[in-house]
Amino acid sequence: MKKLTIGLFNDSFPPNIDGVANTVVNYARVIQEKFGRSVVVAPKYKKVEDNYPFKVIRYQSFPTDKTRVRYRTGNPFSLNAIRKVNKEHLDLIHCHSPFTAAMLARNANSHHALPVVMTYHTKFDDDIAFTVKNNSFRNIAGKIVVSSFNYADEVWTVSHGCAKSLRALGYQGDYRVMVNGADITLDPASDEIMHRVQAETGFHSGELVFMYCGRMQWYKGLRIILDALVKVKAAGVRFRMIFVGGGYELEDVKEYTRKVGLMGQTLFTGPIHDRALLKGYFTRADLFLFPSTYDTAGLVVMEAAACRTPSVLIKDSCASEIVTDGRNGYVSEENADAFAAVILNAVKDRSALAHMGEMAAREVYLSWDDSVANAYKRYEEIYYEWNSFRPIRRRSISKKDNE
Repeated sequence: MKKLTIGLFNDSFPPNIDGVANTVVNYARVIQEKFGRSVVVAPKYKKVEDNYPFKVIRYQSFPTDKTRVRYRTGNPFSLNAIRKVNKEHLDLIHCHSPFTAAMLARNANSHHALPVVMTYHTKFDDDIAFTVKNNSFRNIAGKIVVSSFNYADEVWTVSHGCAKSLRALGYQGDYRVMVNGADITLDPASDEIMHRVQAETGFHSGELVFMYCGRMQWYKGLRIILDALVKVKAAGVRFRMIFVGGGYELEDVKEYTRKVGLMGQTLFTGPIHDRALLKGYFTRADLFLFPSTYDTAGLVVMEAAACRTPSVLIKDSCASEIVTDGRNGYVSEENADAFAAVILNAVKDRSALAHMGEMAAREVYLSWDDSVANAYKRYEEIYYEWNSFRPIRRRSISKKDNE
């Protein structure tokens, strides 16, 4: 069977770090290592060397990474980039962003000779509302997103909740849920790493530890965590709290932590880029607190599960889709009282909590190897259908929720 060359187009890629950039890196790595050949196409950054086991094509970009956009904006009309892409003889294009990366992909695939997959990773309805303040421009941005997905031959989303966001923008075609994986493995963190975590935290052995990992911004549900922990503390439970991550509201979160009297038992680590060290922090935690309803997938929930740490999530959130309440994780209503009650119930039996962590590792965790294997299998099906003159254009709008 032919080994496929997959073009992975995205607007974010290292040195810009976010969940979608991480997805593209892992897709490219696993495809190159195990299945075929991968070519990443991403905006150019100054003084960046791409030392990857796969090909990276950088194209002209403009400095918008210090704005609300948060990454450089590529030039989708770069003839140099289009020529470079066409020289790679791609078999399939997979776009991970509907903006300039998708426009470049369309320009490079001007005659639609190649099948195109588009993945909807992010709740762009929320992002557009945050970034674009003018209603007219907001509507235009939404139409750009929908246009990119209407162009694709197959649309993927990372969760069913994420698909609802795409529907809210006006997309009416079919979609397929393709769950992303985690690059933290199931094997235990090394003794060296755990000694390092001990030295950095100063926590005593046996202390109850809660953890959050992600952007330090209020819309991720951080106020629910802190208000709930005030109630947990008032109930007489002794614990430590770790916040891992950075963000422009970090100092506001710290100030609120002081205000509610939790700073003495709370550690803010900032971002942790060393994945082995992050694994150690997940391992040290007894319970992962993630009350975000913004996130479209449960990647950090899987990372915690890899370290046998169960999560507390919000009912009907995208992250909660991969968890069964009371079996391999916990689900709460979206308020501090309910969140505190779930935490208190979870920690009253530490052995049962540990068993929940084992179930999370067994049932919640999905590796990137397995996730990309599922994706590549679908690539092959799309490729052979396309080249057998049976195009798979999704034009049916009668199925509102193809699951």
